[in-house]
Amino acid sequence: MTQLLKPQFLIAAPSSGSGKTTVTLGLLRAFANSGLKVQPFKCGPDYLDPVHHKIAAQSTSINLDTFMASAAHVKQIYQKYAAEADVAIAEGVMGLFDGAEKMKGSSAEIASLLGIPVILVINAKAMAYSAAPLIYGFKNFYAGISLKGVIFNNVNSASHYSFLQDACQDVGVEALGYLPHQEDIKIPSRHLGLSTSSAIDFDALCNRIAFSISKTVNLNRLLEITQSTLVLPEVANVAAASSEKKYKIAVALDEAFSFTYHENLEVLHQLGQVTFFSPLQDEVLPECDLLYLAGGYPELFLERLSQNKTMLRSIKAYCGSGGRCYAECGGMMYLGKSIIDIAGQEFEMVNFLDLATSIEKPKLHLGYRSVRINDTEIKGHEFHYSTCIELENAKVLTCKVTTAKGMAAPCSIYQKQQTIASYIHLYWGENIGFIQQLIKGNF
Repeated sequence: MTQLLKPQFLIAAPSSGSGKTTVTLGLLRAFANSGLKVQPFKCGPDYLDPVHHKIAAQSTSINLDTFMASAAHVKQIYQKYAAEADVAIAEGVMGLFDGAEKMKGSSAEIASLLGIPVILVINAKAMAYSAAPLIYGFKNFYAGISLKGVIFNNVNSASHYSFLQDACQDVGVEALGYLPHQEDIKIPSRHLGLSTSSAIDFDALCNRIAFSISKTVNLNRLLEITQSTLVLPEVANVAAASSEKKYKIAVALDEAFSFTYHENLEVLHQLGQVTFFSPLQDEVLPECDLLYLAGGYPELFLERLSQNKTMLRSIKAYCGSGGRCYAECGGMMYLGKSIIDIAGQEFEMVNFLDLATSIEKPKLHLGYRSVRINDTEIKGHEFHYSTCIELENAKVLTCKVTTAKGMAAPCSIYQKQQTIASYIHLYWGENIGFIQQLIKGNF
Protein backbone atom coordinates (compact mmCIF):
# COMPACT_ATOMS: atom_id res chain seq x y z
CA MET A 1 0.00 0.00 0.00
CA THR A 2 1.59 3.28 -1.15
CA GLN A 3 1.21 6.39 0.97
CA LEU A 4 2.01 10.06 0.45
CA LEU A 5 2.33 12.95 2.90
CA LYS A 6 0.67 16.10 1.64
CA PRO A 7 -1.43 19.08 2.83
CA GLN A 8 -5.11 18.12 2.88
CA PHE A 9 -7.93 19.47 4.98
CA LEU A 10 -11.65 20.14 5.26
CA ILE A 11 -13.01 23.67 5.68
CA ALA A 12 -15.94 23.59 8.11
CA ALA A 13 -18.00 26.02 10.18
CA PRO A 14 -20.36 26.04 13.16
CA SER A 15 -23.25 26.88 10.81
CA SER A 16 -24.13 27.96 7.30
CA GLY A 17 -23.45 31.62 6.62
CA SER A 18 -20.16 31.66 8.53
CA GLY A 19 -18.06 32.30 5.42
CA LYS A 20 -16.63 28.87 4.63
CA THR A 21 -17.35 29.20 0.90
CA THR A 22 -15.63 32.59 0.76
CA VAL A 23 -12.61 31.21 2.62
CA THR A 24 -12.54 28.08 0.45
CA LEU A 25 -12.58 30.06 -2.80
CA GLY A 26 -9.86 32.37 -1.51
CA LEU A 27 -7.60 29.49 -0.47
CA LEU A 28 -8.16 27.60 -3.73
CA ARG A 29 -7.20 30.63 -5.81
CA ALA A 30 -4.33 31.72 -3.55
CA PHE A 31 -2.66 28.31 -3.69
CA ALA A 32 -3.33 27.97 -7.42
CA ASN A 33 -1.78 31.40 -8.01
CA SER A 34 1.30 30.28 -6.08
CA GLY A 35 1.84 27.47 -8.58
CA LEU A 36 0.40 24.58 -6.57
CA LYS A 37 -1.90 22.04 -8.19
CA VAL A 38 -5.03 22.25 -6.07
CA GLN A 39 -7.80 19.63 -5.93
CA PRO A 40 -11.15 20.89 -4.60
CA PHE A 41 -13.90 18.72 -3.13
CA LYS A 42 -17.41 19.51 -1.89
CA CYS A 43 -19.14 17.61 0.91
CA GLY A 44 -22.78 16.89 0.16
CA PRO A 45 -24.95 17.07 -2.96
CA ASP A 46 -24.44 20.75 -3.82
CA TYR A 47 -23.93 21.74 -7.48
CA LEU A 48 -23.17 25.46 -7.30
CA ASP A 49 -20.16 25.38 -4.99
CA PRO A 50 -18.29 22.89 -7.22
CA VAL A 51 -18.87 25.20 -10.21
CA HIS A 52 -17.24 28.05 -8.28
CA HIS A 53 -14.48 25.75 -6.99
CA LYS A 54 -13.54 24.92 -10.56
CA ILE A 55 -13.24 28.60 -11.43
CA ALA A 56 -11.09 29.27 -8.35
CA ALA A 57 -8.78 26.25 -8.60
CA GLN A 58 -8.82 25.66 -12.38
CA SER A 59 -9.59 22.05 -11.48
CA THR A 60 -12.84 20.06 -11.40
CA SER A 61 -14.40 19.81 -7.95
CA ILE A 62 -15.62 16.38 -6.80
CA ASN A 63 -18.66 15.76 -4.61
CA LEU A 64 -18.16 13.61 -1.50
CA ASP A 65 -21.46 12.35 -0.13
CA THR A 66 -21.85 9.48 2.33
CA PHE A 67 -25.63 9.32 1.96
CA MET A 68 -25.77 9.00 -1.81
CA ALA A 69 -22.68 6.76 -2.00
CA SER A 70 -20.93 4.15 0.10
CA ALA A 71 -18.04 5.00 2.41
CA ALA A 72 -15.75 2.86 0.25
CA HIS A 73 -16.69 4.80 -2.88
CA VAL A 74 -16.18 8.18 -1.18
CA LYS A 75 -12.71 7.11 -0.01
CA GLN A 76 -11.82 5.73 -3.44
CA ILE A 77 -12.72 8.88 -5.38
CA TYR A 78 -11.06 11.13 -2.79
CA GLN A 79 -7.83 9.16 -3.02
CA LYS A 80 -8.04 9.08 -6.81
CA TYR A 81 -8.23 12.84 -7.27
CA ALA A 82 -6.20 13.97 -4.25
CA ALA A 83 -3.28 11.76 -5.32
CA GLU A 84 -2.62 13.97 -8.37
CA ALA A 85 -2.62 17.25 -6.43
CA ASP A 86 -0.14 19.22 -4.32
CA VAL A 87 -2.89 20.20 -1.88
CA ALA A 88 -6.45 18.89 -1.43
CA ILE A 89 -9.19 21.13 0.00
CA ALA A 90 -12.70 19.92 0.80
CA GLU A 91 -15.46 22.41 1.59
CA GLY A 92 -17.94 21.20 4.18
CA VAL A 93 -21.71 21.40 4.11
CA MET A 94 -23.82 23.41 6.59
CA GLY A 95 -22.45 23.14 10.16
CA LEU A 96 -19.63 20.68 10.87
CA PHE A 97 -21.88 18.08 12.51
CA ASP A 98 -25.07 18.66 10.47
CA GLY A 99 -26.09 15.52 8.59
CA ALA A 100 -29.14 13.98 6.96
CA GLU A 101 -29.83 12.30 10.30
CA LYS A 102 -27.69 13.48 13.21
CA MET A 103 -24.10 13.20 11.86
CA LYS A 104 -24.92 10.92 8.92
CA GLY A 105 -23.46 12.52 5.80
CA SER A 106 -22.02 15.45 7.75
CA SER A 107 -18.70 17.16 7.14
CA ALA A 108 -17.44 15.63 10.39
CA GLU A 109 -18.29 12.12 9.19
CA ILE A 110 -16.43 12.71 5.92
CA ALA A 111 -13.37 14.20 7.64
CA SER A 112 -13.29 11.19 9.96
CA LEU A 113 -13.73 8.73 7.09
CA LEU A 114 -10.90 10.27 5.08
CA GLY A 115 -8.64 10.93 8.06
CA ILE A 116 -8.08 14.57 7.12
CA PRO A 117 -7.79 17.51 9.56
CA VAL A 118 -10.46 20.18 9.96
CA ILE A 119 -10.04 23.96 9.69
CA LEU A 120 -12.94 25.85 11.30
CA VAL A 121 -14.25 29.13 9.89
CA ILE A 122 -15.99 31.26 12.52
CA ASN A 123 -18.00 34.42 11.89
CA ALA A 124 -16.58 36.66 14.62
CA LYS A 125 -18.55 39.78 13.73
CA ALA A 126 -20.19 39.94 17.17
CA MET A 127 -17.79 37.74 19.11
CA ALA A 128 -14.49 38.04 20.96
CA TYR A 129 -13.17 35.76 23.74
CA SER A 130 -16.50 33.89 23.76
CA ALA A 131 -15.06 32.06 20.77
CA ALA A 132 -13.13 29.93 23.28
CA PRO A 133 -16.01 27.71 24.50
CA LEU A 134 -17.35 27.47 20.96
CA ILE A 135 -14.01 26.21 19.64
CA TYR A 136 -13.60 23.95 22.67
CA GLY A 137 -16.95 22.31 21.96
CA PHE A 138 -16.21 21.71 18.30
CA LYS A 139 -12.77 20.36 19.15
CA ASN A 140 -13.93 17.90 21.82
CA PHE A 141 -17.48 16.91 20.86
CA TYR A 142 -16.41 14.09 18.55
CA ALA A 143 -13.11 12.25 18.93
CA GLY A 144 -13.17 11.10 15.30
CA ILE A 145 -12.00 14.46 13.94
CA SER A 146 -8.85 16.54 14.39
CA LEU A 147 -9.50 20.30 14.58
CA LYS A 148 -6.16 21.83 13.61
CA GLY A 149 -6.87 25.53 13.18
CA VAL A 150 -9.35 28.39 12.97
CA ILE A 151 -9.80 31.19 10.43
CA PHE A 152 -12.04 34.02 11.60
CA ASN A 153 -14.39 35.96 9.33
CA ASN A 154 -15.60 39.56 9.68
CA VAL A 155 -12.72 40.76 11.89
CA ASN A 156 -12.05 44.45 11.38
CA SER A 157 -9.18 45.30 13.71
CA ALA A 158 -5.99 43.87 15.16
CA SER A 159 -7.31 44.38 18.69
CA HIS A 160 -10.44 42.36 17.86
CA TYR A 161 -8.28 39.58 16.46
CA SER A 162 -6.11 39.55 19.60
CA PHE A 163 -9.13 38.46 21.70
CA LEU A 164 -9.76 35.66 19.21
CA GLN A 165 -6.11 34.59 19.33
CA ASP A 166 -6.36 34.38 23.12
CA ALA A 167 -9.43 32.17 22.77
CA CYS A 168 -7.62 29.79 20.44
CA GLN A 169 -4.50 29.65 22.60
CA ASP A 170 -6.47 28.77 25.73
CA VAL A 171 -8.31 25.97 23.91
CA GLY A 172 -5.22 24.59 22.19
CA VAL A 173 -6.20 25.24 18.59
CA GLU A 174 -4.08 27.40 16.30
CA ALA A 175 -5.38 30.78 15.10
CA LEU A 176 -4.39 30.97 11.43
CA GLY A 177 -5.68 34.45 10.65
CA TYR A 178 -8.80 36.28 9.62
CA LEU A 179 -10.75 37.99 6.88
CA PRO A 180 -12.00 41.54 7.41
CA HIS A 181 -15.48 42.55 6.34
CA GLN A 182 -15.32 43.62 2.67
CA GLU A 183 -18.30 44.27 0.43
CA ASP A 184 -16.31 43.50 -2.71
CA ILE A 185 -15.63 39.89 -1.67
CA LYS A 186 -19.20 38.99 -0.73
CA ILE A 187 -20.59 36.08 -2.72
CA PRO A 188 -23.87 37.08 -4.43
CA SER A 189 -27.18 35.58 -3.35
CA ARG A 190 -27.86 32.01 -4.41
CA HIS A 191 -31.65 32.44 -4.09
CA LEU A 192 -33.25 30.86 -7.16
CA GLY A 193 -29.81 30.46 -8.65
CA LEU A 194 -29.14 34.14 -9.24
CA SER A 195 -25.45 33.61 -8.49
CA THR A 196 -25.11 31.60 -11.69
CA SER A 197 -25.71 34.75 -13.73
CA SER A 198 -23.10 35.32 -16.42
CA ALA A 199 -23.05 38.99 -15.37
CA ILE A 200 -21.07 38.01 -12.25
CA ASP A 201 -17.32 37.74 -12.81
CA PHE A 202 -16.42 34.91 -10.43
CA ASP A 203 -12.86 34.78 -11.68
CA ALA A 204 -12.28 38.36 -10.57
CA LEU A 205 -14.15 37.70 -7.32
CA CYS A 206 -11.86 34.75 -6.52
CA ASN A 207 -8.80 36.93 -7.15
CA ARG A 208 -10.10 39.61 -4.76
CA ILE A 209 -10.73 37.04 -2.02
CA ALA A 210 -7.33 35.42 -2.58
CA PHE A 211 -5.59 38.81 -2.37
CA SER A 212 -7.35 39.61 0.89
CA ILE A 213 -6.80 36.21 2.47
CA SER A 214 -3.12 36.23 1.54
CA LYS A 215 -2.60 39.40 3.60
CA THR A 216 -4.22 38.22 6.85
CA VAL A 217 -4.07 34.41 6.88
CA ASN A 218 -0.83 32.47 7.39
CA LEU A 219 -1.03 30.25 4.31
CA ASN A 220 2.36 28.62 4.81
CA ARG A 221 1.47 27.64 8.35
CA LEU A 222 -1.86 26.26 7.11
CA LEU A 223 -0.01 23.96 4.71
CA GLU A 224 2.39 22.88 7.48
CA ILE A 225 -0.17 21.87 10.10
CA THR A 226 -2.41 20.02 7.64
CA GLN A 227 0.25 17.66 6.30
CA SER A 228 -1.24 14.18 6.62
CA THR A 229 -1.00 10.75 5.05
CA LEU A 230 -2.88 9.97 1.83
CA VAL A 231 -3.26 6.34 0.81
CA LEU A 232 -2.87 6.00 -2.94
CA PRO A 233 -5.85 4.35 -4.66
CA GLU A 234 -5.75 0.88 -6.10
CA VAL A 235 -6.14 0.58 -9.87
CA ALA A 236 -9.83 0.10 -10.67
CA ASN A 237 -10.98 -2.91 -12.68
CA VAL A 238 -12.85 -1.58 -15.70
CA ALA A 239 -12.97 -4.84 -17.64
CA ALA A 240 -16.69 -5.30 -17.06
CA ALA A 241 -17.50 -1.86 -18.39
CA SER A 242 -15.23 -2.20 -21.43
CA SER A 243 -17.08 -5.31 -22.61
CA GLU A 244 -20.37 -3.40 -22.90
CA LYS A 245 -21.67 -1.99 -26.16
CA LYS A 246 -20.42 1.54 -26.76
CA TYR A 247 -23.53 3.69 -26.78
CA LYS A 248 -23.98 7.21 -28.13
CA ILE A 249 -25.00 9.42 -25.21
CA ALA A 250 -26.12 13.05 -25.54
CA VAL A 251 -25.82 15.26 -22.46
CA ALA A 252 -27.35 18.72 -22.17
CA LEU A 253 -24.74 21.16 -20.87
CA ASP A 254 -24.95 24.94 -21.01
CA GLU A 255 -25.94 27.88 -18.79
CA ALA A 256 -29.45 26.48 -18.32
CA PHE A 257 -28.45 22.84 -17.75
CA SER A 258 -25.23 22.52 -15.79
CA PHE A 259 -25.98 20.47 -12.67
CA THR A 260 -24.11 17.23 -13.21
CA TYR A 261 -22.04 15.15 -10.82
CA HIS A 262 -18.58 14.57 -12.27
CA GLU A 263 -18.61 10.87 -11.38
CA ASN A 264 -21.99 10.43 -13.11
CA LEU A 265 -20.40 11.72 -16.29
CA GLU A 266 -17.42 9.39 -15.78
CA VAL A 267 -19.82 6.43 -15.77
CA LEU A 268 -21.39 7.65 -19.03
CA HIS A 269 -17.93 7.90 -20.58
CA GLN A 270 -17.30 4.27 -19.59
CA LEU A 271 -20.42 3.19 -21.46
CA GLY A 272 -19.95 5.03 -24.69
CA GLN A 273 -19.31 8.20 -26.64
CA VAL A 274 -20.60 11.24 -24.78
CA THR A 275 -21.59 14.31 -26.80
CA PHE A 276 -22.43 17.54 -25.00
CA PHE A 277 -24.96 19.87 -26.58
CA SER A 278 -26.76 23.09 -25.74
CA PRO A 279 -30.58 23.34 -25.73
CA LEU A 280 -30.02 27.10 -25.69
CA GLN A 281 -27.75 27.42 -28.70
CA ASP A 282 -27.77 24.26 -30.83
CA GLU A 283 -30.40 23.68 -33.48
CA VAL A 284 -31.01 19.95 -33.12
CA LEU A 285 -30.32 17.05 -30.79
CA PRO A 286 -27.21 14.98 -31.63
CA GLU A 287 -27.76 11.38 -32.72
CA CYS A 288 -27.88 9.26 -29.57
CA ASP A 289 -28.99 6.05 -27.85
CA LEU A 290 -29.56 7.89 -24.54
CA LEU A 291 -30.46 11.50 -23.88
CA TYR A 292 -29.55 12.93 -20.46
CA LEU A 293 -31.26 16.23 -19.64
CA ALA A 294 -29.47 17.36 -16.51
CA GLY A 295 -30.75 19.80 -13.94
CA GLY A 296 -29.99 23.48 -13.84
CA TYR A 297 -31.85 26.76 -13.95
CA PRO A 298 -34.01 26.76 -17.10
CA GLU A 299 -36.27 29.33 -15.39
CA LEU A 300 -33.52 31.93 -15.91
CA PHE A 301 -33.48 31.35 -19.68
CA LEU A 302 -37.13 30.70 -20.51
CA GLU A 303 -37.44 33.03 -23.49
CA ARG A 304 -34.32 31.67 -25.20
CA LEU A 305 -35.30 28.05 -24.56
CA SER A 306 -38.83 28.64 -25.82
CA GLN A 307 -37.64 30.43 -28.96
CA ASN A 308 -35.30 27.60 -30.01
CA LYS A 309 -38.11 25.79 -31.83
CA THR A 310 -35.91 23.46 -33.85
CA MET A 311 -34.37 22.02 -30.68
CA LEU A 312 -37.76 21.67 -29.01
CA ARG A 313 -39.12 19.77 -32.03
CA SER A 314 -35.97 17.65 -32.27
CA ILE A 315 -36.16 16.48 -28.65
CA LYS A 316 -39.92 15.90 -28.82
CA ALA A 317 -39.47 13.80 -31.95
CA TYR A 318 -36.69 11.77 -30.30
CA CYS A 319 -38.71 11.04 -27.15
CA GLY A 320 -41.91 10.50 -29.14
CA SER A 321 -40.27 7.86 -31.32
CA GLY A 322 -39.24 5.82 -28.27
CA GLY A 323 -35.77 7.26 -27.72
CA ARG A 324 -34.39 6.58 -24.27
CA CYS A 325 -34.24 9.69 -22.12
CA TYR A 326 -33.49 10.47 -18.48
CA ALA A 327 -34.37 13.96 -17.24
CA GLU A 328 -33.97 15.41 -13.76
CA CYS A 329 -35.30 18.60 -12.19
CA GLY A 330 -34.60 21.36 -14.74
CA GLY A 331 -34.45 18.74 -17.47
CA MET A 332 -37.87 17.43 -16.47
CA MET A 333 -39.26 20.98 -16.45
CA TYR A 334 -37.90 21.47 -19.98
CA LEU A 335 -39.61 18.28 -21.23
CA GLY A 336 -43.01 19.44 -19.98
CA LYS A 337 -45.68 21.44 -21.77
CA SER A 338 -44.55 24.77 -20.35
CA ILE A 339 -42.81 26.62 -17.55
CA ILE A 340 -44.53 29.53 -15.78
CA ASP A 341 -42.09 32.17 -14.54
CA ILE A 342 -42.17 34.13 -11.29
CA ALA A 343 -44.28 36.86 -12.93
CA GLY A 344 -46.91 34.36 -14.11
CA GLN A 345 -45.87 34.38 -17.78
CA GLU A 346 -46.04 30.99 -19.49
CA PHE A 347 -43.35 29.77 -21.89
CA GLU A 348 -43.79 26.76 -24.16
CA MET A 349 -41.25 23.97 -23.77
CA VAL A 350 -40.74 20.55 -25.42
CA ASN A 351 -44.35 19.52 -24.66
CA PHE A 352 -43.58 15.81 -24.39
CA LEU A 353 -44.28 15.03 -20.75
CA ASP A 354 -47.87 15.53 -19.59
CA LEU A 355 -47.00 18.17 -17.02
CA ALA A 356 -46.19 21.83 -16.59
CA THR A 357 -44.10 23.53 -13.93
CA SER A 358 -44.46 26.89 -12.25
CA ILE A 359 -42.18 29.11 -10.20
CA GLU A 360 -44.82 31.83 -9.81
CA LYS A 361 -45.13 31.02 -6.10
CA PRO A 362 -41.67 29.71 -5.14
CA LYS A 363 -41.60 27.03 -2.46
CA LEU A 364 -38.44 25.23 -1.42
CA HIS A 365 -38.43 21.43 -1.72
CA LEU A 366 -35.24 20.02 -0.24
CA GLY A 367 -33.84 16.72 0.98
CA TYR A 368 -32.13 13.42 0.29
CA ARG A 369 -34.14 10.73 -1.50
CA SER A 370 -33.84 6.96 -1.83
CA VAL A 371 -35.51 5.46 -4.90
CA ARG A 372 -36.33 1.79 -5.37
CA ILE A 373 -37.48 0.71 -8.85
CA ASN A 374 -38.10 -3.03 -9.05
CA ASP A 375 -34.87 -4.50 -7.61
CA THR A 376 -32.77 -1.40 -8.22
CA GLU A 377 -32.09 1.08 -5.41
CA ILE A 378 -30.40 4.40 -6.06
CA LYS A 379 -30.05 7.57 -4.02
CA GLY A 380 -30.14 11.24 -4.82
CA HIS A 381 -31.15 14.70 -3.73
CA GLU A 382 -34.12 16.99 -4.36
CA PHE A 383 -33.73 20.76 -4.46
CA HIS A 384 -36.12 23.07 -6.29
CA TYR A 385 -38.44 26.04 -5.87
CA SER A 386 -40.86 25.22 -8.68
CA THR A 387 -44.08 23.20 -8.46
CA CYS A 388 -45.14 20.46 -10.85
CA ILE A 389 -48.64 20.57 -12.33
CA GLU A 390 -49.72 17.16 -13.58
CA LEU A 391 -51.84 17.27 -16.72
CA GLU A 392 -54.32 14.67 -17.94
CA ASN A 393 -52.67 11.32 -18.83
CA ALA A 394 -49.57 12.00 -16.70
CA LYS A 395 -48.13 8.55 -15.92
CA VAL A 396 -46.26 7.94 -12.68
CA LEU A 397 -43.66 5.18 -12.52
CA THR A 398 -44.32 2.49 -9.93
CA CYS A 399 -41.52 2.87 -7.40
CA LYS A 400 -40.82 3.73 -3.78
CA VAL A 401 -39.34 7.13 -2.87
CA THR A 402 -38.29 7.80 0.72
CA THR A 403 -36.46 10.49 2.70
CA ALA A 404 -33.16 10.08 4.54
CA LYS A 405 -35.16 8.96 7.58
CA GLY A 406 -37.10 6.34 5.62
CA MET A 407 -40.36 8.28 5.42
CA ALA A 408 -42.42 8.37 2.21
CA ALA A 409 -41.39 11.37 0.09
CA PRO A 410 -44.05 13.25 -1.93
CA CYS A 411 -42.02 13.18 -5.13
CA SER A 412 -43.29 11.45 -8.26
CA ILE A 413 -41.18 9.87 -10.98
CA TYR A 414 -42.79 10.18 -14.40
CA GLN A 415 -42.56 7.73 -17.27
CA LYS A 416 -43.71 8.15 -20.84
CA GLN A 417 -42.60 5.66 -23.46
CA GLN A 418 -38.84 5.30 -22.81
CA THR A 419 -38.48 8.60 -20.94
CA ILE A 420 -38.08 8.75 -17.16
CA ALA A 421 -38.11 12.08 -15.35
CA SER A 422 -38.37 13.52 -11.84
CA TYR A 423 -37.21 16.34 -9.62
CA ILE A 424 -34.57 14.07 -8.05
CA HIS A 425 -30.89 14.44 -8.94
CA LEU A 426 -29.70 10.83 -8.78
CA TYR A 427 -26.11 9.78 -8.09
CA TRP A 428 -24.99 6.76 -10.11
CA GLY A 429 -21.24 7.36 -9.77
CA GLU A 430 -20.79 3.90 -8.22
CA ASN A 431 -23.84 2.31 -9.83
CA ILE A 432 -23.12 1.75 -13.51
CA GLY A 433 -25.90 -0.83 -13.52
CA PHE A 434 -28.54 1.88 -13.18
CA ILE A 435 -27.57 3.48 -16.48
CA GLN A 436 -27.19 0.07 -18.15
CA GLN A 437 -30.74 -0.82 -17.10
CA LEU A 438 -31.98 2.60 -18.25
CA ILE A 439 -30.42 2.21 -21.70
CA LYS A 440 -31.85 -1.29 -22.03
CA GLY A 441 -35.32 0.01 -21.16
CA ASN A 442 -35.74 -2.23 -18.10
CA PHE A 443 -37.60 0.32 -15.97
